[in-house]
Amino acid sequence: AVLERLLARADVLVENNLPGTMARWGLGAAEVLERHPRLIDCSISGFGADGPSGGLPGYDAVLQALCGLMSVNGHPATGATRVGIPLVDHLAGYVALSAILLALQVRERSGRGQHVEATLFDTALSLLVPHAANWLHSGATPQLLGSAHPNIAPYDKFAVADGEIFLGVVNDGQFRRFCSQIDQPELAQDPRFLTNRLRLQHLPALREAIEAALHDRAGEPLCEALMRRGVPAAVVNSVPAALQLAHAQHRQSRVEAPGYVGLRSPMRLQGTPGQPGGAPPRFAQDRQAVLEWLGYDDSEVTELARTGAAPADRDGPA
Repeated sequence: AVLERLLARADVLVENNLPGTMARWGLGAAEVLERHPRLIDCSISGFGADGPSGGLPGYDAVLQALCGLMSVNGHPATGATRVGIPLVDHLAGYVALSAILLALQVRERSGRGQHVEATLFDTALSLLVPHAANWLHSGATPQLLGSAHPNIAPYDKFAVADGEIFLGVVNDGQFRRFCSQIDQPELAQDPRFLTNRLRLQHLPALREAIEAALHDRAGEPLCEALMRRGVPAAVVNSVPAALQLAHAQHRQSRVEAPGYVGLRSPMRLQGTPGQPGGAPPRFAQDRQAVLEWLGYDDSEVTELARTGAAPADRDGPA
């Protein structure tokens, strides 16, 4: 009953249960939309409800392995490696958000809500860029390349005097400017390196030449100079170094509030900028306010707490 009152006022319901769970509770998409036709009902799951893997639980690292992401991440010397962040989990949330926003826009025209879905499986497959396209068009199985790119060179990590940098040279003009900046203009005129296709064909020789030119250079000033010339480059930073970058401080990427320290949302709204007001709420901390907003009186709130339908704040008053 509490959830039904909430849904009567809600625009969006998001659930992350195993497929079939909501239906067993009488809250399947068809049933909910029949009672609340303007609602956007969003399901997030591992594989969706049907098909050979439908209904199975999904976990980020498992989907990275299953969907080929691990097979293209890592170095031949180390083997396939999990991406070091829960990338599939994180991006599945953005897929769900995009689907919800699209459905809300459709509702503006049609007046009706709908069921939308995001799965870890679909999200993981969508990340196979450019590897899926390469295989679909050439039939060649993508290989482990470390930090390199299968279609672009030089596009890789290189050692410098004080650590490592990443170069992302994506066209011939950038390559010429890169060679000029490292005082090796003859590299840009070398017949083996005139075009990206040729650079890929002679990649070991190209890498050897670049490593020889960079081994005694400091990474940060080099990358700063390259970026100023329109050549993509960056120092390979640690997490602490990244969080202490001058630009991170300028962007106020780190936020602090009473009981909370963390990262600011990457979404920046000029008219309504977000700012955390404090630590996340405790379980059921706002129960009383929400139930009052839904029209429950004190005796009803007490009864809901007694039955477990709306448990009390574990660290606050009953």
